[in-house]
Amino acid sequence: RHKDLALSLLWLGSLLWLGFQPWPGNVRMLWAWPTPPSKFSRRGPLALLSRDSVSSDGKCVFPFYYRDGLFHDCVKFKAKHKWCSLNGTYRGYWKYCSEEDFARCVFPFWYRHLIYWECTSDGDAFGKMWCSLTQNYNKDKVWKYCD
Repeated sequence: RHKDLALSLLWLGSLLWLGFQPWPGNVRMLWAWPTPPSKFSRRGPLALLSRDSVSSDGKCVFPFYYRDGLFHDCVKFKAKHKWCSLNGTYRGYWKYCSEEDFARCVFPFWYRHLIYWECTSDGDAFGKMWCSLTQNYNKDKVWKYCD
């Protein structure tokens, strides 16, 4: 059984209490309270950071955070092949991507003032075909080149 751990931290002139607490699915959560955590339930923290558990089915988790970026598809950093994280924030658990892991285009999607039902070259400086990975490109700005 995990014990809760709490400590105080002076941040921007305010005293915050930080603590790790177990959460269902082997997830450890970092909480921040304005007063000692014994006076609050899990529903009353100011901030929440998740150290998420590894995907139990061995599938890629999208989107995932790696270094300073948020990725919605397999990446190729310091590797011969594209890979993905097995948790929402990369913690060293990864796998090489198979064909079924790569992000799929979402149709229809909204770009500027039009709705697209297939890949488009609109907006690409080199005229390459691309698609959105969400239904609303204008809001999410997540895309990939079409094969």
